[in-house]
Amino acid sequence: MKIIISNQSELPIYAQIREQLKEQILNGQIPEGSTLPSIRQLAKEVGVSVITTTRAYSDLEAEGFIATMQGRGSVVLSKDNNLLKEQYLLRIEEGLMTAIETARVMGLPDQELAEIFYNLLETAEKNPGSA
Repeated sequence: MKIIISNQSELPIYAQIREQLKEQILNGQIPEGSTLPSIRQLAKEVGVSVITTTRAYSDLEAEGFIATMQGRGSVVLSKDNNLLKEQYLLRIEEGLMTAIETARVMGLPDQELAEIFYNLLETAEKNPGSA
């Protein structure tokens, strides 16, 4: 797990931590069931206050990415979790919307865009893990 804080970012430090952890959870770098570093440990590693990491973890918990359990720490929740599922669906919708907008800019007919989509689905089905 790697967290990089930027002083040039418009995001507050807690949000930078939250977004980087969220991204690592969504892309599988931090697998479900993994225990995150303690709030104090992460604060020390990143060089920020405990209050900052507490806020990042609280936000992640509220968004359904992690659960804090007494004596076990903060654990990444299963992808079957409804809140986490919503985040995945949002990511899919954003990606598809980007593709639609790009197709519109270049004047690609809807039918051709649909064909591209179905071809990619077929390819992904034949070659799991290549997508």
